[in-house]
Amino acid sequence: MHQRTLGQRQLEVSALGLGCMGLNYHRGTILARREAVQFLRAAVERGVTFFDTAQAYGPFTNEALVGEALKPYRDRVVIATKFANEYDEAGNNIGLNSRPEHIRVAVEGSLRRLRTEYIDLYYQHRVDPEVPIEDVAGAVGELIRAGKVRHFGLSEAGADTIRRAHAAQPVTALQSEYSIWWREIEINGVLRTLDELGIGLVPYSPLGRGFLTGHIDETTAFGADDNRSTLPRFTSEAIKANLELVTLLRAVANRRQMTLAQVALGWLLAQRPWIVPIPGTTKLQRLEENLMAADLDFTPADLSDIQEAASKVQIQGARYPGEVSVQPSR
Repeated sequence: MHQRTLGQRQLEVSALGLGCMGLNYHRGTILARREAVQFLRAAVERGVTFFDTAQAYGPFTNEALVGEALKPYRDRVVIATKFANEYDEAGNNIGLNSRPEHIRVAVEGSLRRLRTEYIDLYYQHRVDPEVPIEDVAGAVGELIRAGKVRHFGLSEAGADTIRRAHAAQPVTALQSEYSIWWREIEINGVLRTLDELGIGLVPYSPLGRGFLTGHIDETTAFGADDNRSTLPRFTSEAIKANLELVTLLRAVANRRQMTLAQVALGWLLAQRPWIVPIPGTTKLQRLEENLMAADLDFTPADLSDIQEAASKVQIQGARYPGEVSVQPSR
């Protein structure tokens, strides 16, 4: 597996990481614990060194799963997790809480569940409007100096927040949704800010929550335990309209004898050398298919064809309920 460095902070990871959320949370059918552990270990043996989890996934259960699976490989892997939410004793989310005193409590829980003495990359999962980002950055900086965290990250933060955080404590990576069908960071100043400050980008949902694989159409039914059942972009009407993009991308895939997933991931990898997507899957076959994208070379003509295909489709549906969909200019 090729390696990449996330920005100027010299965090080296595999060119493709693994988003672990769907192994036991938010994606309908989940793996039994023993199968999930075996799957994560199979990913390590295939060269994946970058694993993404969060306190919120479960909550807590995904971190525990990742910790169990990766403990034998701890010196070979980079583990990223996230803080920002507060939970009551029953495990119910009671809102954002990024106050420094809460971060200090949250990190201890994550360290325990992950069975490790340090977290490689610690993200603020969502920006907390009640807490100055400088205070958040300062708290994570203290954890770095204490040896409990090695790198500071942000998730879904805007350009101004990134700049302010980076001035207080250097930010290694931003995690944000980015894919062929969601490119807002290209127009809202975020990608430009990462370029300027030397911060890496970790795109989540790089396969459009499965849509860009070509395995979803307007007849696909999502169960109540699959969060796509609540997303405007996954209504049957939106899917039917957006399938035009899949049709156009399939022409590129067929010409290059690639799968649609490989086209989507290869396009992302070609955007910047410090971009590391984290596709998620529960199937070993799909994992191996995805990892092959790191070895593919896209010609300027390929990238031009993908860009042209994307420019022809006005994607329908917001990402989340109540969110205003911003369509990137082409």
